[in-house]
Amino acid sequence: MRPVNGKSRKMDSKKNKEEFVELLRSTGRDGVEDVITGLEELGFFTAPASAGHHLNTEGGLVLHSINTCKAALAIWEGMKVLEPSLENEVGRDNVIIASLLHDVCKSDIYVRSVKKRKNALGVWEDTEGYKVTYKGFPMGHGEKSVILLLCNGLEMSDDEMLAIRWHMGAFGLNLNSYEELRNYDTARMLYPLVAIVQAADSLAASIMERTGSDLDEL
Repeated sequence: MRPVNGKSRKMDSKKNKEEFVELLRSTGRDGVEDVITGLEELGFFTAPASAGHHLNTEGGLVLHSINTCKAALAIWEGMKVLEPSLENEVGRDNVIIASLLHDVCKSDIYVRSVKKRKNALGVWEDTEGYKVTYKGFPMGHGEKSVILLLCNGLEMSDDEMLAIRWHMGAFGLNLNSYEELRNYDTARMLYPLVAIVQAADSLAASIMERTGSDLDEL
């Protein structure tokens, strides 16, 4: 990848996996070891974060999850200064669980393929990439992550499940469903973790993971 602001983003899959596992284990949550095993079987640790956007390379999903977690922890720490009562509603383990695991739904949807892409001269050429398939478990996005985690035995709080379910914000809403709109609005008002994870996911993708190529294509 090309650097942004002089910073290189070389992928170190082994190091990223170790950091991911260490963060997850730091919560001391029941079911964590089963989740790690389940994610390994799903292909989470080798999956890209997207098919054609941020971190669309092997191991990209793990790095995106770590970036989202770091952004969420930074938001949480900053917001506690502005709103001290937040510490009574959201704990560090809540932030880590919800942000680190928000995208486990992507573990099995990317398949290697050959795509057509314009090179620097504007000529179309074959490049290796990924295509998306939902045949494995067509359950949706945030809701799929929650179900996979529960099926793997992770103990989760209501705010963690809702933060993962609604982490896409308005982009994940069925705007024709009044019930879905009300559920999303209610979750954001009741549980600050929902807004924290949603913001962290966006900041990770748009700031921490942007590349020089992304800027060139604007």
